Amino acid sequence: MTGYLSGFVTIIGSPNVGKSTLMNRLVGQKVSIVSERAQTTRNRVMGVVSRKGYQIVFLDTPGVTMPKNRLGEYMLKVAYDSLNEVEAVLFMVDAVAGIREKDEAIIEKLRTAKAPVIAAINKADIATLDHIEIARERLEKEDFIQDIIKISAEEGRGLDKLEAALKERLVEGPQYFPEDMVTDQPERVICCEMIREKALMLLKEEVPHGIGVGIDKMQLREDGMYDIWATIYCERDGHKGIIIGKQGRMLKRIGTEARKDMEWLLGTRVNLQLWVKVKNDWRNSTSVMKELGYE
Repeated sequence: MTGYLSGFVTIIGSPNVGKSTLMNRLVGQKVSIVSERAQTTRNRVMGVVSRKGYQIVFLDTPGVTMPKNRLGEYMLKVAYDSLNEVEAVLFMVDAVAGIREKDEAIIEKLRTAKAPVIAAINKADIATLDHIEIARERLEKEDFIQDIIKISAEEGRGLDKLEAALKERLVEGPQYFPEDMVTDQPERVICCEMIREKALMLLKEEVPHGIGVGIDKMQLREDGMYDIWATIYCERDGHKGIIIGKQGRMLKRIGTEARKDMEWLLGTRVNLQLWVKVKNDWRNSTSVMKELGYE
């Protein structure tokens, strides 16, 4: 396709700066789960933006932080591995929180990145002008940052300018994915993440980081309804009780909310059956991490 532009862009930043919100907004639908909890994204998630004459393939990475277990080490590796062989790196910072120690660690890593780096100062909708200016002044000290753009991923402000800057970094190349494809994530994986997102949203602070979700079986009935059996894994017996809730109410709420998203994704009715199992310290277990898709 002569004259067609394409390329891969890694989105990197500290936990909770809005990476998944930005990618979902650019793609035009939910492909990466969003939560106020840090480190919601655990794997690299791909989102495809296809426009007339070009295609940008975004790689949403886990928030970069100091690992506390094997899962944390895996997430850090995923984030930094995605800096290689891309056309551009989009470094996101939170205007309200400012440039923190964890952001400085990413800046240090980005100095050696081969790809051009564009910085996005996010949450401009809730930050003061002073907050934004302080972040901008810090980023302007780095020669490797080629563009600094103020955005609000939540409201969609500044995204046209950001996309235009990223388009300039694309190269002449193939259309990697069909125009109607928005992610490489299999439906099974997206359904797992939808359950985890609802659990993160509804559960108390002490539980979410120790939650993993596995789809045991997906089966399409003749009448078009999907039967989905899934298990939520947690690390302690006490957590299991919180996830199930009094008379099973919490588990029912998680299932009801996840089912709505699944029906939208799959375009049909869904019968979702949820179980909860305890797997002690699974975030340090290579076999369980592999089983849940963290390899």
